[in-house]
Amino acid sequence: MERYREIEKSIIKKFRKPIWSKFIKAIKNYELVSPGDKIAVCISGGKDSFLLAKCLEELQRHGVIKFSLEFIVMNPGYQEENLTRIKENLKLLNINAHIFDTPIFKVADSSESPCYLCAKMRRGYLYDYAQKLGCNKIALGHHMDDVVETILLNLIYNGSYSSMMPKLKSDNFKGMELIRPLYLVREDSIIEFAKYHNLKFIDCACNVTKKSSGKRVLMKKLIKELEKYNKDAFKSIFTSSSNINLNTIISYKIGNEKHIFLDKY
Repeated sequence: MERYREIEKSIIKKFRKPIWSKFIKAIKNYELVSPGDKIAVCISGGKDSFLLAKCLEELQRHGVIKFSLEFIVMNPGYQEENLTRIKENLKLLNINAHIFDTPIFKVADSSESPCYLCAKMRRGYLYDYAQKLGCNKIALGHHMDDVVETILLNLIYNGSYSSMMPKLKSDNFKGMELIRPLYLVREDSIIEFAKYHNLKFIDCACNVTKKSSGKRVLMKKLIKELEKYNKDAFKSIFTSSSNINLNTIISYKIGNEKHIFLDKY
């Protein structure tokens, strides 16, 4: 059996409980895939997006929903060694992807807010390329840990409660949506999957993040610390976004419309 077949098989067998079942649960609970969808799977080169690609292939192969896939790799300015590793993994995992270049790293490095600009530009380039391929959705590899870290980042650095959504409609690309099918999968499970198959993916290739510890790394450490006091801290933070009591909130927004508790006091 070819190696990529063994890897695919393990997703629905050995890793059925920690990965496949949770992937399917997110697809169903958040209605992420619909009949006739053409989904652009965005592969960054890391473990998460490569796993996402194989999960969606398995869903397409064995699921009851009929949809099509395109695989796209956006090169924001990777060093040659990183781009080579991505191409090697595409071949290893039998993924036929479109690779296109962008000047994102070059532009973002000269910005006062490089992370914000990089994220904004990435999204725009991905939507644009996917739309040109005839896709109506882009799929990103964000997982459950990304969601919890986002909640904490917004609380601590922005003074706001805001989560990472399982799906979003694009404001700038009509008819396009973003979906996150690994929304309920823990990062530890993805790491275990990669180690089991001895798969080597690129880590963060961003020059800005490499110069510091990065805020997300700090959030990971904070979560570990919180779990010393409450083993269910991670789960509680994740559940909080689905369990908000508006009667205890001073003010909140729906779109651009702000509401305050005094409105109905």
